[in-house]
Amino acid sequence: MMRSVGTLTRADLADTINRKLGFSRAESLDLVESILRHMCEAMSKGENVKISGFGTFVLRDKKERIGRNPKTGIEVPITPRRVMTFRASQLLKERVAKG
Repeated sequence: MMRSVGTLTRADLADTINRKLGFSRAESLDLVESILRHMCEAMSKGENVKISGFGTFVLRDKKERIGRNPKTGIEVPITPRRVMTFRASQLLKERVAKG
C-alpha cells in the first residue's frame, strides 16, 4: 500500500523490497539509499545513468547565454550550468501510455 497518494517515495520502495524479498525494513531502506547514492555519485562525476527498460538520466552542460526578464524585457546573462534530464525508455513510454 502506498503511503503518499500520487507520489512514490523512498519508504514505498523500501516497503516493496521488504515485502517481496524479505529483507528487514532497515536493510530495505539501506538498499534503496545505497542505489540512490550510487546514482548521485555517478552523475556528480558527469556520468549518465541508464536503467534498462526504465530510462536514462542525461547530463548536459549548457553554455552561457543571454536571457530576457519577461517582466522588464531587460537582457541578462544566464551563467553556464549543468542540467539533468530524464529520457524514458520506449518500454516505459508504452507502459505509461496504456495507463
